[in-house]
Amino acid sequence: MFDGTPSMRWMVLILGAVVLVAAWIGWGRDGRAVAETGDPVPNPNGTWEKFEKPSDQVLQEHLTSMQYDVTQHEGTEPPFHNPYWDNHEPGIYVDVVSGEPLFSSLDKFDSGTGWPSFTKPLLKENVVEHEDRTLGMRRVEVRSKRADSHLGHVFEDGPKPTGLRFCINSAALRFIPASELVSAGYPEYAKLFGIDAGMDAPSKPSGDANAKKSDDAMHGEMMDAKAKMGMSAGDPGSTMEGAGTETAILAGGCFWGMEDLIRDIPGVIDTQVGYTGGHVADATYGDVHTGKSGHAEAVKVTFDPDRLRYEELLGWFFRMHDPTTKNRQGNDRGTQYRSAIFYTSEAQKETAERVKKEVNESGKWKNEVVTEIDAAGPFYDAEDYHQDYLVKNPNGYTCHYIRD
Repeated sequence: MFDGTPSMRWMVLILGAVVLVAAWIGWGRDGRAVAETGDPVPNPNGTWEKFEKPSDQVLQEHLTSMQYDVTQHEGTEPPFHNPYWDNHEPGIYVDVVSGEPLFSSLDKFDSGTGWPSFTKPLLKENVVEHEDRTLGMRRVEVRSKRADSHLGHVFEDGPKPTGLRFCINSAALRFIPASELVSAGYPEYAKLFGIDAGMDAPSKPSGDANAKKSDDAMHGEMMDAKAKMGMSAGDPGSTMEGAGTETAILAGGCFWGMEDLIRDIPGVIDTQVGYTGGHVADATYGDVHTGKSGHAEAVKVTFDPDRLRYEELLGWFFRMHDPTTKNRQGNDRGTQYRSAIFYTSEAQKETAERVKKEVNESGKWKNEVVTEIDAAGPFYDAEDYHQDYLVKNPNGYTCHYIRD
């Protein structure tokens, strides 16, 4: 794995080409893995805590060629062409050889490198660091403690709070979904994902804490929040009574979490996630996820201005994400995760500029608000599996929440 400095780009390109050629036999011509997982490596002792590494012959018999090359010979798999670089499903990642717990989806982020990246190990003692001076540079290699598998490298260019980026090969990992942790023998980690250790599937939240708030309650809460941010509750905003429906386009990081919060705001009629603000026509996730198409992950909101004024919607918008982090929300980094308001009328533009100014001057945020305000352009609907993602996957990834 490599750091992100410009001086290393040529080396990344050269090694990437070598890796792709070396991996040709084990990979399809369309870039998809022919075999993502091998057979489980035998463990006569039963549990990962008592794992003893088997012979090299046994490893070759049970691992795929890529898994064997990566874990036993410090190989590197192709970026963006591996099973877990873009996996957002909740769960843990264990060593492909021993099954020892290594990383959690809760600490995973999109580093833009094409390899799974984490801010920290799940169990620090299971990840061992070694100095690596190959390729004419000093790096820190990480290996699993019991299986001694090569995992990848760790760099000091990650997001807060650790500032670390564990850049790991998918081939060294086996993913266990949160819903299967108990049955797979990892019940102690089920509680991290709100799962009862005595059940095989996630327990759904119940009671008043999960109930939707009434229109009046949410409206009152929003008014209180606006007062805290220095916003006037009586400002007219950009809409008029009897105007029918209105459309707003908002970007504030991963659109899964944004949509999940916006749909519950009283007055919101419909939400659609997609891509906007870029320079590639008919953009898809494949274009956007690299950050090179210029698009932002955004939510197109259809709302009733008689029940929800545009200014009020922006009040919620500035509460559900951090508008002071440029091209980043939580662990997600890249221009596709920027904070932006795409206005559909001059009235919306004026309101957006005023609300941004009020939020910036409110003292609510320590740093300057960097939300972009741009005219709305083409909006390309995201793929079906992105729509209503957290409704379909209640325990799915999100870094969004409503702030006081």
